[in-house]
Amino acid sequence: MIILKTWALRMIKAIFFDWFYTLARFEPPRYQLYSQALREFGVELPPEKVMRGILIADQYFFEENAKSPVSERSPEEQARVYIYYPNTILAEAGVNATKELSLKILKRVREQFKKVAFALFDDVLSTLETLKQQNFILGLLTNLDSDMASICRDLGLESYLDFVVTSKEVGADKPKPPIFLAALDKAGVNASEAVHVGDQYKMDVIGARAVGIKPILVDRYDIYPEVSDCPRIHSLDELAQHL
Repeated sequence: MIILKTWALRMIKAIFFDWFYTLARFEPPRYQLYSQALREFGVELPPEKVMRGILIADQYFFEENAKSPVSERSPEEQARVYIYYPNTILAEAGVNATKELSLKILKRVREQFKKVAFALFDDVLSTLETLKQQNFILGLLTNLDSDMASICRDLGLESYLDFVVTSKEVGADKPKPPIFLAALDKAGVNASEAVHVGDQYKMDVIGARAVGIKPILVDRYDIYPEVSDCPRIHSLDELAQHL
């Protein structure tokens, strides 16, 4: 067993990370924004129900965005996608929502969202520092259309990451191959020498596997209990045992 683990460590040279809900989250957390908006309209839900609804809606959003960027769609189409969030949260809690109530909740959350920033999970910096000390090549792969260089610098990630690849840079979102292939090129490694860590099964696991990269699913909120075809971890603290 020790021999196999040593061999694996020699084979893996690069580790790629997804951004949202892998390394970073919003601050204040979205469940707080939705909980506050729900209370304003007379709906009181447990935080875990709100959080689960948001994460399920995220899966839908990312799949829609992979088909065509939501930000480039008509206002009507954007509204159809975003209203999935309050609808799903309320459905998870067993509340039958009217379209009027969902729209009011969504509008209120979007007003509050202007003050939201990114924050790292508590396990991120310690994990990256350990991996860096072990001479792994570390990269960030994200569909986020933002100034990631500035964000990473502000959050103290710049010294740990060897490169960042965005979907805007390569012209294709995950799970399409270009973003993963660009990461392999920047890292200077073969697919068999890389691992990709992400929180979305279709975007991260299937996307990485399609080009031969070993996927690891980080499931911080136990959204994918049925997944057994790849390593599934709940914290980056568990990552080392799968390298």
